[in-house]
Amino acid sequence: MGEMPLLSSYKLGRFQLSHRVVLAPMSRSRSYDHVPQQHVVLYYSQRASEGGLLISEATSVSNTGAGSANIPGIWTSEQVRAWRTVVDAVHEKGGVFFCQLWHAGRVHDANLPYGQPPISSSNKTLTAELYPGLTFNPTRPLATEEIPTSVDDFRLAARNAMEAGFDGVEIHAANGYLIDQFLKDGVNNRTDEYGGTIENRCRFALEVVEAVVGEIGADKVGIRLSPFSSYMECRDSDPEALGLYMARALNKYHVAYAHFIEPRIDDQGDIFETPHSLGPMRKTFKGSWIVSGGYTREDGNKAIADGAADLVAYGRYFISNPDLPKRFEVNATLSKYDRATFYTHDPVVGYTDYPFMEPHTPTPDGRSDPLTSW
Repeated sequence: MGEMPLLSSYKLGRFQLSHRVVLAPMSRSRSYDHVPQQHVVLYYSQRASEGGLLISEATSVSNTGAGSANIPGIWTSEQVRAWRTVVDAVHEKGGVFFCQLWHAGRVHDANLPYGQPPISSSNKTLTAELYPGLTFNPTRPLATEEIPTSVDDFRLAARNAMEAGFDGVEIHAANGYLIDQFLKDGVNNRTDEYGGTIENRCRFALEVVEAVVGEIGADKVGIRLSPFSSYMECRDSDPEALGLYMARALNKYHVAYAHFIEPRIDDQGDIFETPHSLGPMRKTFKGSWIVSGGYTREDGNKAIADGAADLVAYGRYFISNPDLPKRFEVNATLSKYDRATFYTHDPVVGYTDYPFMEPHTPTPDGRSDPLTSW
């Protein structure tokens, strides 16, 4: 697809990728009753390309883990069948597709009819005043003896993802959800073997990794982490130490990749100045390294060229530009995204109605003519 770094080929374990532009996992809230619909098939098919890696939106591993309305799951046979249709469409386009496995933990809308308190590492409940329109039930800490069942939920979900035809899974251990609630001392105040020291707080995450690797094989497993994030009031007092510990510990399991969110991203996904860097973690982890967090075409190319990343995940601009790798190739203007429709439930608007690139005419210097942003 070209000689620019983002469009160079890459061997991700057993998968041969034709470029390094990854569809980031992004909740889109269009899977009614937690089952992917036909419009979900179209959405992912639009963004699939030959040899391109796509990571699905957060997909709940159990009926208590979805957290909010119209989030997909993968704990029932109906969901597995529905996902298979999505996966088949991606594979028809030549894409590689990983399913992001997720449990919301305490980030659970009180209006959902599960009739039980949300689980977490502790009894710390989210501050409802910070989230207009949402309410949260009091949180229940998982008892020590219950944790193996939660670990098993991820293992069984990984098995279901393989049955649905996915090429692999990404364990969601970022952004303030259940696993992150164990990792970070701003939420985790446990006094058992899952709390206190970094080693103890990382125990749950690594037990999930071990279980999933044991179920489907390390070459089909990735993990997403956000040590610097404070999203959903989930922050750590020493994010550098936390990120380094996880990067080092993951080497034992030989997972396909680690996917780290840049420290420069705030809770709204916007970039701010920070002295922190993923560099030390990148050097510590021995496998493939995916970064995400407000990347442009230019700094994505630089990250690959400088060795700061092997692959770069793009979110918002992959929503509004279903042919993003092709646009990068010809340096076309990007369509603007509409943040107001990110999490609405319409099957078309803000979802599958973003246009593909118009025909372009190369200029004498080999670049495409600028396109109008819609």
